[in-house]
Amino acid sequence: MSILVNKDTKVLVQGLTGKTGTFHTEQALAYFNTQMVGGTHPKKGGTNWTSSLDGTQLPIFTTVAQGKEQTGANATVVYVPPAGAAAAIIEAIEADIELIVCITEGVPVLDMVKVKERLERSNSRLLGPNCPGVLTPEECKIGIMPGSIFSKGSVGIVSRSGTLTYEAVFQTTNEGLGQSTAVGIGGDPVKGTEFIDMLELFLADDETKSIVMIGEIGGSAEEDAAQFIKDEAKKGRSKPMAGFIAGLTAPPGRTMGHAGAVISGGKGGAEDKIEAMQSAGIRMSKSPAKIGKTLVEELNK
Repeated sequence: MSILVNKDTKVLVQGLTGKTGTFHTEQALAYFNTQMVGGTHPKKGGTNWTSSLDGTQLPIFTTVAQGKEQTGANATVVYVPPAGAAAAIIEAIEADIELIVCITEGVPVLDMVKVKERLERSNSRLLGPNCPGVLTPEECKIGIMPGSIFSKGSVGIVSRSGTLTYEAVFQTTNEGLGQSTAVGIGGDPVKGTEFIDMLELFLADDETKSIVMIGEIGGSAEEDAAQFIKDEAKKGRSKPMAGFIAGLTAPPGRTMGHAGAVISGGKGGAEDKIEAMQSAGIRMSKSPAKIGKTLVEELNK
């Protein structure tokens, strides 16, 4: 089975008419005909969006609910500016969209607290905000990941860092392993899907033979994930894993790119995360340039 998205996934674009939405929608349409079925805009319902690349037209709907009803969409991707992104996510939740992917960076934390509360009372799954999205090779691309570096294969990739997601993808492609699915969960302190959620899916997926997990300083998500891996191993569920933690040289109190990547109160440091992941049986790479080779070493162990 495919993780989160496959060739049958139908995607509505929230923010399609902007430059960012337009560019990445055109890229998605070009990637194995990902089913981008329409867009939404509260003031442009009833019009059409036209691709500048090949003239493809998509209908614009006033609301997500309307778009879902008329297209059968089961996913949305949010390219809405920070001030309106939370409202866009909540609109998709209220329309009972299965998967919501929020690419937007800079969404206010208090807005996301409200989203999180609403999300927990729904059937929707949220990726992000501040994430690169999800891509299942040769099937579906939602977000901003470059499709050209992917190859169909067996490695499940989950990462807090967008650029390191691409790095892990590129390296596992070069090692001849390919990917089952790659997921960027985003680096904000309050977000939807966490490491444990994705690890649960990858462990249950027959097509995923090994896993790459990329974390960074700040918070306790990596330690929580390491404990989850330990607990699952005791139940007889485990797969070969490689990992990397970004921010080893970051000084305490310094935010490193993501709002969630800050060491505070003596917690969230790279050393503790590395130790926790190693204790869970994850082979850790010392360099982001060796993530792929580290996984190969683990597979050849």
